[in-house]
Amino acid sequence: MSNENNQVAANLASAPANAGDEAGQQQPQGTASESFMAVMKSMVLRGLVIYFVMSFFRKPAAPVGPTSGPQVVNSPALNIFENGTLMDMYVFLSENEQFNDFNDPKSLVWHKENLVYGDWYGGPDLDGSYSTSLTFPTSQKLRNNGSIFLHVYVTKNGYSPDPKSASYSGKNVAYAHKMLNKFKKQHYIKTHNLLTGETAASAEHQKKAETTKKEIVSHWHPNMTINMITDFTNWVQGSVPPPLDEYVVFLPGGKYYKPVVYMNDYWNMQRDYQPINDTTLELKLQLTFQPLSLLRWQLYAAQSMKNKWTSGVFGDSFADEEEVDQDSLKEALLETSPYLLGLTFAVSILHSIFEILAFKNDIQFWNNRKSLEGLSVRSVFFNVFQSTVVLLYVLDNDTNTIVRISCLVGLGIEIWKIHKVMDVKMGARKILGFIPSIQFKDKGSYVESSTRQYDMMAYKYLSWALFPLLGSYCVYSLLYEEHKGWYSWVLNMLYGFLLTFGFIMMTPQLFINYKLKSVAHLPWRMMTYKFLNTFIDDIFAFVIKMPTMYRLGCFRDDIVFFIFLYQRWIYKTDPSRLNEFGFSAEMEKEAITKGAQTEEVKPIEDSKPIEDKKKD
Repeated sequence: MSNENNQVAANLASAPANAGDEAGQQQPQGTASESFMAVMKSMVLRGLVIYFVMSFFRKPAAPVGPTSGPQVVNSPALNIFENGTLMDMYVFLSENEQFNDFNDPKSLVWHKENLVYGDWYGGPDLDGSYSTSLTFPTSQKLRNNGSIFLHVYVTKNGYSPDPKSASYSGKNVAYAHKMLNKFKKQHYIKTHNLLTGETAASAEHQKKAETTKKEIVSHWHPNMTINMITDFTNWVQGSVPPPLDEYVVFLPGGKYYKPVVYMNDYWNMQRDYQPINDTTLELKLQLTFQPLSLLRWQLYAAQSMKNKWTSGVFGDSFADEEEVDQDSLKEALLETSPYLLGLTFAVSILHSIFEILAFKNDIQFWNNRKSLEGLSVRSVFFNVFQSTVVLLYVLDNDTNTIVRISCLVGLGIEIWKIHKVMDVKMGARKILGFIPSIQFKDKGSYVESSTRQYDMMAYKYLSWALFPLLGSYCVYSLLYEEHKGWYSWVLNMLYGFLLTFGFIMMTPQLFINYKLKSVAHLPWRMMTYKFLNTFIDDIFAFVIKMPTMYRLGCFRDDIVFFIFLYQRWIYKTDPSRLNEFGFSAEMEKEAITKGAQTEEVKPIEDSKPIEDKKKD
């Protein structure tokens, strides 16, 4: 339980950035429940940050009061397409963002006549949707990081989208376009087996890993949905709220507006995007026409605006990570029942609250601790080592700044604990002639108690099992996994080992409890909060699809905690033993007794007559 946050942070770091990393090194992974909880909390946190920043830059309200000039008041507008209007749809493919090739028959990829505006029950599936599939050859320009656009024109029945046609009417034509390909950063990491020098990566991948390391590559997704927004709102020109104002087009005079054609790619998963290169001779495209309500369109438009704003403010790297996080959320929305989804959001909030409380009580426990009796000091140094490994691991891998700061703060807290368990002072000896040495000395409460002896004994027994496991894992990682270099191998090996066997580092505390026959010295409040978080992860281990070994790994911390609970039950309360604040029940009872005696003396003095007090 103590290394839960480190596991989650490193899990985010070990997730591959894109398909280009699949041929690279294999990263150890954590449980899917931990990743899911981290994604949920990350989405909530980022949403709050974006909301407050957007509120800061929001335009101030217009002043209310008399103005010097006459005011122009726009009247509410009507949708020029009434409910039930017959429509024709023209869909064109072009490598130009501005489309003019209406006479080119190859550009027209879909023509659908007699569609009904506001029809929710048409189509072959009786849900108002129509679809078509097509395959088209790619040009040399498109294969060399070119672009391709989808142009959609929806007209009233009988009208043409071509401005040069006699049947053209601009007010009766709704238009939208979108670039179908997407430019993404593709990272190339050179990995190889450190013993044999062999690698599973292609020769091209190795060459790019040595030269470019990362490049912008055009990617393709085979699905696109064309949504016709069914909306009869009386919008007022100049008063449409963002981001809807980017889509609503008013006719001259402001009395009518055109229906909105929205190009929807929200449900396109990032993992399904494939790079377009010289070997991509043709591409497949699945087009779907479907009506969409105003409420759902507002949700999609707001999400699209947030993605653009995130990319512009925080950069493309942060936006790419945001999209990867959104994929996990989309999968949950698609594959999870609404009731379970609501429970997930509620439990995620509880998970965050318990983490904050556990953090608070952990700091409070060590800050107020007066005696080290019954506590494993070596566990504190091991936590420093573990946090250092995780921090170096996320720095060695491509991860965002938020995860790095989180790991750095965690390491700082573990280092802060050192001066609470040991006496730290500067030594007279200089390292390299100018760097002062640091001396560590056990505190008196730790030396004078039997805890130090039991702590050393526990780690001696633990090393008999730990070092053979570490050696075996080193050999396995060296023989069967690829790495960037020896430094990367050491970090990956140590992190993978800590992720797999780190939970057994809590067993020395069990041994000390057994020897002392007491658990009064433990921070039970903090441990309870962490156990509740682990229990939440256990629940999701049954809900979320994951390998059996990961599912079993969710319960390893529970076993240790249940042993703690068993020790708390069998070891009765000892009134003479100090608690985590350095007090015992006998000391508290003695203080209460002294306080009662003091209160008994004061009334006797006050019972003297006033005259006697004056004489005194």
